[in-house]
Amino acid sequence: MSRDYYLVTYFFEVKHMYILRTKAEFDSAHFLKDYEGKCANIHGHRWIITVEVGSEEVKAEGPDRGMVVDFGKLKDDLKEEASKLDHTLLLEKGSLRETTKKAMEEEGFSMIELDFRPTAENLAKYLYDVMEAKGYHVIRARVFETPENCAEFTK
Repeated sequence: MSRDYYLVTYFFEVKHMYILRTKAEFDSAHFLKDYEGKCANIHGHRWIITVEVGSEEVKAEGPDRGMVVDFGKLKDDLKEEASKLDHTLLLEKGSLRETTKKAMEEEGFSMIELDFRPTAENLAKYLYDVMEAKGYHVIRARVFETPENCAEFTK
C-alpha cells in the first residue's frame, strides 16, 4: 500500500502528525543516455526541490522546545545538498566516453557522476536518502524539473 494510505490511516489512529516542508533551488544540466527524444541532449533546468519531515510530537525540552526540528537547520541541510549540485553537469557513471569526460575536465567543467540516471525521479529518491541519512524522519522529497512537472519519492 502507498505511503499516503499509511499516513491517512496513521492520522486517523494517532489524530495528529507535525509536518514541516522546506525548499531549495539549483541550476544544473543533465542528459539521458540512450533516451529517444530531446532529453538525450545536454540541457539544463532550474530544479526546485522540497523535503517534508515529520513527527508525532514536538520536542519537550531544550532550545528546540515546541519544534519538530529547527527550520534553520532543515533549510541549511537541504540548501547544502542543492549547493553541491548547483551549476554542474549531472551525469550517470559510464554515460560519457572517458576521453570526452577528460576533455571536459581539462576545460574546467564541473561534473558530478552519479550511480543512477539523473532523472527527476531518481534525484527525488537521492535527496530523500541524503536527508534521511542526516537524521530526519523524511516523509517525502520532491524534485520539480519545470514549474509544472514534479517527481516525488516517499516510503
